[in-house]
Amino acid sequence: MEEQSKLVRSQSSRSHNREHSVPLYLTSSFVFDDAEQGRAIFADEIEGNIYSRYSNPNTSEFINKVCELEGAEDGLAFSSGMAAVFASFAGLLRSGDHIISCRSIFGSTHQLLTQLLPRWGITSTYVDALEPQTWEAAIKPETKMIFLETPSNPGLDLIDLEWLGTFKEKYPHIILNVDNCFATPYLQKPIKYGIDIVSHSATKYMDGQGRVLGGVVVGRADLIKEMMFFIRHTGPAMSAFNAWIFSRSLETLTLRMDRHCSNALAVAEMLESSEEVESVKYPHLPSHPQYELAKKQMKQGGGIVTLVVKGGFERAKKFLDAFEMISISSNLGDTRTIATHPASTTHSKLKEDERTQIGIFPGSVRISIGLEDISDILKDLAQALEQSK
Repeated sequence: MEEQSKLVRSQSSRSHNREHSVPLYLTSSFVFDDAEQGRAIFADEIEGNIYSRYSNPNTSEFINKVCELEGAEDGLAFSSGMAAVFASFAGLLRSGDHIISCRSIFGSTHQLLTQLLPRWGITSTYVDALEPQTWEAAIKPETKMIFLETPSNPGLDLIDLEWLGTFKEKYPHIILNVDNCFATPYLQKPIKYGIDIVSHSATKYMDGQGRVLGGVVVGRADLIKEMMFFIRHTGPAMSAFNAWIFSRSLETLTLRMDRHCSNALAVAEMLESSEEVESVKYPHLPSHPQYELAKKQMKQGGGIVTLVVKGGFERAKKFLDAFEMISISSNLGDTRTIATHPASTTHSKLKEDERTQIGIFPGSVRISIGLEDISDILKDLAQALEQSK
């Protein structure tokens, strides 16, 4: 069965009611047929739902779909994307462990690595996504994980996943952890290159309509089992309702991403031709410094375009304020086109030199390209550039 058909047809078993669409399982707990069944489920001798903080038919269906897409053995669902990222650290690392991370990561992930994890004795070292030859020098005896985003947020830098899988062969004890949110498992499948676990903010393209929060981590079964102990006793569970929304939304993921990508490429080409724009980055734009790598490991270029407008911060503000249709928001992956000023919002907690190192400048604007008619998106961008002169 092809990928799109699997997304539509993969679902939980029908109940005695013979429903066509999977129902919502809005229950906190589940009953046992008898005391022995309860004992056996708690002892992990047989499978079964106990409590929706641990598992629920709706979350299980969602996880299974993501595993199918990513080619993963098992997975876990979370209340948000950041809960998923945090659990991928806290559930697998111990005090004294060390993480190597690409410098170009989401602002909240930066805060985890630099402000929160050190409280528990977990340290980190940043490396440059564009200089993988320097990574080996960052490895310490206590290094247990390499974390990265590809494409990165919002710089759209890429890591060669095939190279990374080969790199790991020298250090089999190191866990490779990839945030695949920007690409989605439709456009890019890190696990096929030897990546151990993959995380997503399902809030973005997996929902795709800006409705609910959620996160998911999939990968090696042994690592997921170890993470399960952490989440079972800390409680960052996804709600059954949100899981039901995500499962339904995944049925249209490939269709939506095709439109996001075609619209985004048209936007990138238009902006690159504008005299009011200093620079444009989009993975499948030939001018992207890693264009050939993007073509190799990404089916299409994704739905995010990053630009730098001429005139710096003040011009960027005027540009955003001039939009007539495009929304100003910190979110992305919506049906609606969204513009963000990373330096003053999502990455505002970074120091200016830290932002510059990952390609965020005062005039940088991240645009999440939506599903509107491309002519309307281009028209709004063009008039905003003109009005903000």
